[in-house]
Amino acid sequence: MRLSRRTLLGTAAATALPARPGRAQNPTVKIGVLTDLSGPYHDLAGPGAVEAARLAVAESGITARGVNAEILWADHRNKADFGAGIAREWYDREGVDIILEVVNSGVALAVAGIAKDKNKVYINSGAASSDLTGAQCNANTIHWVYDTYMLARSSGAAMVKTGGDTWFFIVADYAFGKKLQSDTSDFVRNAGGKVLGTVRYPFPNTTDFSSCLIDAQASGAKVLGLANAGTDVINTIKQAREFGITMRTAGLLIFLTDVHSLGLDMCGGLALTESFYWDMNDSTRRFADKFTSRMPGRRPTMVQAGVYSSGLHYLKAVADMGVAQARADGAATVARLKAMPTEDDCFGRGSIRVDGRKLHPSYLFEVKQPAESKGPWDYYKLLATTPADQAFRPLDAGGCKLVRA
Repeated sequence: MRLSRRTLLGTAAATALPARPGRAQNPTVKIGVLTDLSGPYHDLAGPGAVEAARLAVAESGITARGVNAEILWADHRNKADFGAGIAREWYDREGVDIILEVVNSGVALAVAGIAKDKNKVYINSGAASSDLTGAQCNANTIHWVYDTYMLARSSGAAMVKTGGDTWFFIVADYAFGKKLQSDTSDFVRNAGGKVLGTVRYPFPNTTDFSSCLIDAQASGAKVLGLANAGTDVINTIKQAREFGITMRTAGLLIFLTDVHSLGLDMCGGLALTESFYWDMNDSTRRFADKFTSRMPGRRPTMVQAGVYSSGLHYLKAVADMGVAQARADGAATVARLKAMPTEDDCFGRGSIRVDGRKLHPSYLFEVKQPAESKGPWDYYKLLATTPADQAFRPLDAGGCKLVRA
């Protein structure tokens, strides 16, 4: 297996010098960014996730402490077995200490298990399955940014309250889509609504959603729930417009890059949930400007913000513990991460629960109409905020074995 790799150095002074007699080399921390570089999640994660990790290293001050930070990256191709193979090779042969990102729930669940077996660290930013902090939680994994419970809570119950009481789901047929559909269905039913049907499509090789949309329209449901993301959700929304689908569309996981691709003419008025938006405040704009300097013409998604935020927090823990101790015991490093409060420009202040769930507020946004936007990437207006202690599944409700009764 051939893996892409590159050494990231904050300044020339941080470059690792050849060893000399009697002189020890600087310690090195190795960070692997495992992401989608060629598939449906390329824009919302992909190269931008790698750049976000580089920015975290540059701003962490780790190199000024005499520590080298090396970043590796690879494309998991949205295949759990392929991604798991990369994770094993990184942990076993490349000496990687932490894997970041992994925007695919099937791959993420596999990587979490490997991190546990190898006693390494895994921090997820892109995958959504709430099982990562539920039935499949472990002491080596942290779940950043968002999950299916958060998305379902915000979208499902809210739409039922506004009259969308019958649903039909189009679902990407793997762990993420199925869990998002399941969690949303629970909130719809608990709010008094009904699920009239579901259709699953093969992932990641489906581009024609016509049969799915015909089934949805025939169901008579008021709401079309899209349990997919990336280019899949873009294609579904485009084709729904072409077919003249009259149902209200609930994009359960839509990113800034999706709205940018579709345009405000098609997305204006759409409600969506995110935990980060680049134009929320001075701090998020400060981070976004730094990101854009590395990715010209683009603004960061919440996944890319999560890679920066989680990478920065990890490097703070490494500095606190010392490189040797952090590298020696992944579970101990994760315990230190949980004990330290989080704070950065993307998410503000937060914390990490014992089950590995990173806590911060979630936000319900409405996509602006074209006339409301002041320019490129000015897409959202805030409708509601869910506080950090309410945004995610209650600690005792997930079935995580790390939570003691």
